[in-house]
Amino acid sequence: MSTYVMSDIHGDYPKYQQALKAICLQENDVLYVLGDVVDRGTGSCKILLDMMCHFNIIPILGNHEFMAISVLSKLVEEITEDTLVGFDQNFVMGMLTWFKNGGRNTLAEFKKLSPEDRQSILEYLEEFELYAETTVNGQEYVLVHAGLHNFAETKKLSDYQLHEVIWGPTDYDKVYFEDKILITGHTPVQLITQGKSEKILKMNNHIAIDCGCGFNGKLGVLCLDTMEEMYF
Repeated sequence: MSTYVMSDIHGDYPKYQQALKAICLQENDVLYVLGDVVDRGTGSCKILLDMMCHFNIIPILGNHEFMAISVLSKLVEEITEDTLVGFDQNFVMGMLTWFKNGGRNTLAEFKKLSPEDRQSILEYLEEFELYAETTVNGQEYVLVHAGLHNFAETKKLSDYQLHEVIWGPTDYDKVYFEDKILITGHTPVQLITQGKSEKILKMNNHIAIDCGCGFNGKLGVLCLDTMEEMYF
């Protein structure tokens, strides 16, 4: 059994497929995907439809999934006088923010799907977890998309609010847990290192795994059993 982590695929279906082929995911393996599967690229829905076929791919919610489902769940409804009320200023602003962050490609792809596939994707997105915990080789890991904003040592993971884990900034110079390793995506390592590195960053009991795939960078994959890093 092997445990893998990747993050921030951002609709790059070819790189996603290359990664799956390279790790040769077996039934007793586990792959955690730490959010931002969608947007910017043109294969977001293809990736989601493939992920939902694998019981051992564990999806974690990212801010892009949250933006996507907030818009798509309303756009697929039958337009009536009642549903039109929901298209208020907040919804329109949310949709424009999503578009500005790469949502147009996801929407264009979503519109071409069958009604059945659209519904399947919406239901799948609703199943995304806010965090995950796993232990590999005796080492405990906490996995979230962006970070643990308003962190406190005594605070349970279940007590963090949605915005704290999918948007919250992370202090990469801070040790959050003495005995656990925090793994996050969201912020490309190129930004964290000010362009000095494009590879998975390990420091202060923290692993940053977003290697900038959404910005023409690499898709990074980490095997927690061996600490082998793979790039696509």
